Amino acid sequence: MRKVWVVGGIGAGVSLGFIGLLVVGTYSAAAGLGSGSAVALAKGAVPSQYQTTVQKWGNLCPSLNPALLAAQLYQESGWNPQAKSPANALGLAQFIPGTWATHGIDGNGDGKKNIWDPADAIPSAASYDCELAGYVKNVPGDRSDNMLAAYNAGSYAVIKYGGVPPYRETQNYVKIIRTLEKSFARPVNGVAPSQQAAAAIYYAQQKLGTPYLWGGNGTAAQGGRFDCSGLTKAAYHSVGIELPRVANDQYNAGEHPARDQLLPGDLVFFSNDLSNSRAIHHVGLYVGGGYMIDAPYTGAVIRFDKIDSPDYFGATRVTKEGAKALPSTHPEA
Repeated sequence: MRKVWVVGGIGAGVSLGFIGLLVVGTYSAAAGLGSGSAVALAKGAVPSQYQTTVQKWGNLCPSLNPALLAAQLYQESGWNPQAKSPANALGLAQFIPGTWATHGIDGNGDGKKNIWDPADAIPSAASYDCELAGYVKNVPGDRSDNMLAAYNAGSYAVIKYGGVPPYRETQNYVKIIRTLEKSFARPVNGVAPSQQAAAAIYYAQQKLGTPYLWGGNGTAAQGGRFDCSGLTKAAYHSVGIELPRVANDQYNAGEHPARDQLLPGDLVFFSNDLSNSRAIHHVGLYVGGGYMIDAPYTGAVIRFDKIDSPDYFGATRVTKEGAKALPSTHPEA
């Protein structure tokens, strides 16, 4: 969803010739699909108040990296330092009090181990990961996968089975975190094009001129109207990809191409804080040529708008695996 946000654009009265050019360009891009050190965090993927700590402690051992640590923390709590689960897992890193008593550390050196303090919770999560990695260091297979499996199923199970154990929950956990890791890492090479982009844009184009509705999901009861994230969710739903409802969660549904690497179908985001993806307030569907289709604000209609504005935050190239890896809910405060 979004707050009121006005950007100069060409409006709903776009000529059919312009629409036609965008459609041709989109399908041409889709037709040519192909695959395009140290791990750095993607711009703003980790809230600015935690970024330095995650970058530092994410390099604690060879099995860990900052993006992997960020993926775990996001999956556990959604960056909410006051999160509490029904199982009494607490804080940003969702430690059970008994586990914290054994594995929590004083990360900021203030003489206290505070489960609610991210300055202790983030280092403790990294320290615990690396401790587990040490237990399974001689097990065959990918060392990071084995570490995550040990986190979920225990190091004994990883040693017993010679790698990730054949437990559906554990295998799914490893896959989710490794997929989310891609969303938190700054891409080293180009990001592979999306195979569903053209059809998602085609869906959104059919909605041009539809009045905006805050909270709109396009249902019949809502007159087929959308808000910004409702439109992008529906566009990708039409191609079999289920995005979260809120824009700042949609940001983590894939890797993040740079501004000069955008392709039609990328989600483009706008934020009140250019260092924090959690402050994203608007999303649109990039169509090429510096334009997006978006549902801008109350009183406007779904239309083409320029993406270049002071609050432009970045983009996400949505993948089915990336969207599926996103947590459906986070623990409540």
